[in-house]
Amino acid sequence: MEKLKSIIPFEIKKKIEQSNTKDLPSTTSSLHYFFANSSLFHSMVEDLTNPELGFCSKNKETALELKNKGNACFSSSDYSQAAHFYFQALRVAPVDVVDKGNKLVAALFVNRASSFHAWYRRGKVNTSLLNYEDAICDLMVALDFEGTSSGKRQIQNDLKLMEKENQKSENPFQELSRQEQLVIDEDEMPPVELQCVSTPTKGRGMASLFEISSATLVHKEEPYAAIILKNFRDTHCHFCFSELPADKVPYMYHPSKQSGNLSLPRDSMTSNLEQACSRVELKYLVLNRKIELANNLCQLLSEARVGQAVYLSGSMFNHSCMPNIHAYFISRTLLIRATEYVPGGCPLEMSYGPQVGQWDHRNRQQFLLDRYTFKCQCNGCTRANLPDLVLNAFRCAKVNCSGVVLDDSMVEYEKHKFCHLPETPENHSMEHQREVDKLMHDEIKNVACLMSEHSSHCREIQSGCCLKCGSTNDLKYLHATTDEADTYFRSLQEAVNSNEVSAGLLSNALSSLNDLKSTLHSYNKKLAEAEDILAEVFCSVGEMQQAIDHCTISIQILKKLYSPGHIAVGNELVKLSSLQLALGDASAAVDTVHQMNIIFSNYYGKHAELMFPYLQYLKGGVVHKLADGRKS
Repeated sequence: MEKLKSIIPFEIKKKIEQSNTKDLPSTTSSLHYFFANSSLFHSMVEDLTNPELGFCSKNKETALELKNKGNACFSSSDYSQAAHFYFQALRVAPVDVVDKGNKLVAALFVNRASSFHAWYRRGKVNTSLLNYEDAICDLMVALDFEGTSSGKRQIQNDLKLMEKENQKSENPFQELSRQEQLVIDEDEMPPVELQCVSTPTKGRGMASLFEISSATLVHKEEPYAAIILKNFRDTHCHFCFSELPADKVPYMYHPSKQSGNLSLPRDSMTSNLEQACSRVELKYLVLNRKIELANNLCQLLSEARVGQAVYLSGSMFNHSCMPNIHAYFISRTLLIRATEYVPGGCPLEMSYGPQVGQWDHRNRQQFLLDRYTFKCQCNGCTRANLPDLVLNAFRCAKVNCSGVVLDDSMVEYEKHKFCHLPETPENHSMEHQREVDKLMHDEIKNVACLMSEHSSHCREIQSGCCLKCGSTNDLKYLHATTDEADTYFRSLQEAVNSNEVSAGLLSNALSSLNDLKSTLHSYNKKLAEAEDILAEVFCSVGEMQQAIDHCTISIQILKKLYSPGHIAVGNELVKLSSLQLALGDASAAVDTVHQMNIIFSNYYGKHAELMFPYLQYLKGGVVHKLADGRKS
């Protein structure tokens, strides 16, 4: 179920969250249509109804038969097949069955663990035979299942020696590069000295004694306790939470998910992508795959959770809707990295959920209250900021006016911010200086000068009133026009998902885009989403330049909603650089890839390319394109 929930589009999830009983027919129809076209859904239904897989039944005789097969494979040193049979036996073994004086389930778990430890012994044999690549694969599996620190150190030392002996050809998609780097990074310790501080609104939190530059690793921690979720017990490693392909311990060890972090699949699709750098004639076919991979890469915030863990020090970092640190996982290790310059003494705060620019103030507050039972009082929720003003705002009907028009639900929240503006503390080292604060006196005044310059009278401002010129706008008409345009774009998105885009539907969507531009503020997030959908559509029909144009506009809007260096912008730059490479525009791709690299490095440091090999492919693609250009 967790896998199915993870692939549901964000639009449908949000629609369900905001629905009531009257909307039940509409929401269920949306889910039914989505799952009806989902191969994963049909595959899971087949598995659940297939008696041979044993998902819905338990059978002692079958479990014992599979156990005996596993024992036979183990005796013949076929550890991979042995683990496979033990996995299958665990699926059908009744919990209360006793075999030879021991609980059958307990014996199966012990046997499976023994097959894992056998990887180390086989790795040592491969080392003696100079089969270094196979030995590294075996020892990497052994390392993840080794529970003692002394044993881990021994395996790490063996791996370092083998890595020096094994001279591999350079390959951006090398199978073990990620795991080898993680072994090398085991001894890396964050140089930042942290302290526990107390704030009036948030209680205890973490801060640095000294200033921190962006991309600095500020914290690294192993879990105090960890447990895998029930739905992933048969598909993921119980220790490191890595996904195991097809219920087997992989011979070539390559986890594709690690504690909710996405690593792009390496399959024939990726091989096609590599060839695209030098084969322009394949660009149309390959680009669809590129965008598919890029879209997968961008779904970082909606990945399924495979486990839960307790991090004693990590739990001390407070929340902010405008965070200055980013948390991610490599296997079960928590890493926290600064995403911008942080002055000494300034609280280090991460996001527990949606951020400024992603959701508006009202929805963020409700989410945090429902999920974590607290009312957020971070800078993003107590101070006026440009993203909250424009995220869902309408545009003023007056020509050449850049002011925002808010409806009833938004205007009250924003009036509260302006009427309760906190004074900037004298100790600036404890104040998180953000780019949005620098824009406070310029861009906010440009869209809402009536509130920023006359905060004492902001309560008099009503919904539908332009916050710059004061003119009154027809909210009923604005909502009706926007809702009608949304209908066309939802249909277009569904058509894209089913590969059934018609010329008439595309024409209607382009007309609806003009309607959205005439009613929504130019920084409204719906415009960015609409431009992104159109970029995907034009890509699918081979109109690359138009796809690039729409993707570029979407990125420009996101830079206003977040910041130019936010990971959300980096995700879109992945798409843009893929389009530019497919079009053969290497000079433009160089700049895009450079911006993308800076952003991902800020959030993931040197782990960026290891976690997302597609980034390394894009860099290689730029190099190949430039080389081909010089040859021609």
